[in-house]
Amino acid sequence: MALALVLLGVLLLYLGGELLVRNAALLARALGMSPLVVGLTVVAFGTSAPELAASLAAALKGRPEVAFGNVLGSNAANLGLILAVAALIRPVRAQARFLRRELPFMVAVAGLLLLVAADARVSRLEGAGLLFLLAVYLLVLLGDREPPEVEAEFAAEYGRAARYLLLRTALLALGVGLLTLGANALVEGAVTLARALGASERAIGLTVVAVGTSLPELAAALVAALRREGDILLGNVVGSNVFNVLGILGTVAVVRPLVLERGIGPDLLGVFLLSLVAWFFLWTGMRLGRREALLLLAFYLGLVFYVF
Repeated sequence: MALALVLLGVLLLYLGGELLVRNAALLARALGMSPLVVGLTVVAFGTSAPELAASLAAALKGRPEVAFGNVLGSNAANLGLILAVAALIRPVRAQARFLRRELPFMVAVAGLLLLVAADARVSRLEGAGLLFLLAVYLLVLLGDREPPEVEAEFAAEYGRAARYLLLRTALLALGVGLLTLGANALVEGAVTLARALGASERAIGLTVVAVGTSLPELAAALVAALRREGDILLGNVVGSNVFNVLGILGTVAVVRPLVLERGIGPDLLGVFLLSLVAWFFLWTGMRLGRREALLLLAFYLGLVFYVF
């Protein structure tokens, strides 16, 4: 039964990722938005739905460490696993504006998390502050437009998308739904298998659950890499990391303030350093090549090994 759930989850994740990435790119043209902005908003937030559901459920059940660990583990997986694996398939190129603003903001949010968690608690007021910062960030993003030459190139490829706005929206929503169902099925199956193999609950929560809830981002990123949608891929990863801290942690803290066993620890510092390393690799040459991707993956695996 557990193996069947894992296989079903993989299938749903692939189908959902294909629907989500394809229709997000088309919807971007229909709404006059760039694919990067859609990746940072619609795709990133849609694929972060499993993290939000898992963290909220953990907090409401009185398990703040699981909720906080899920955010940390998901952010680490986004950079060290998802972005790295996608770059191994096809090197990822970044726009100059992305390197100047989106990536530094992601690193700043990771640094903000260090400050928020320093006293081993996330209060309701701090959660509200995180949500306010997310709202400001979204307003800035939604006011962005691409240069005329980029708009013309995008219109040539996706010009007919505006005729099918309702259809594209429905298919995108279906993709998000399939991703969420697939992630839930895969996590449930993986946890059952891990328990049968004798893995600890702590190890399952910090690795299997965190990676499992990041599977929608992995599916969307792999499809984007295969379709050469570099903007969607980077926007999805960076937008998810921003949303995990500002949106998910902010929402959870507002609903139920988190009291943690410890403040700043090696795992939290590791996620911050992983953000810095990813930024550095993308900044040098405006791309993430296969060698850099292998180093990111090694960094992530080392962090997972430390957790165990």
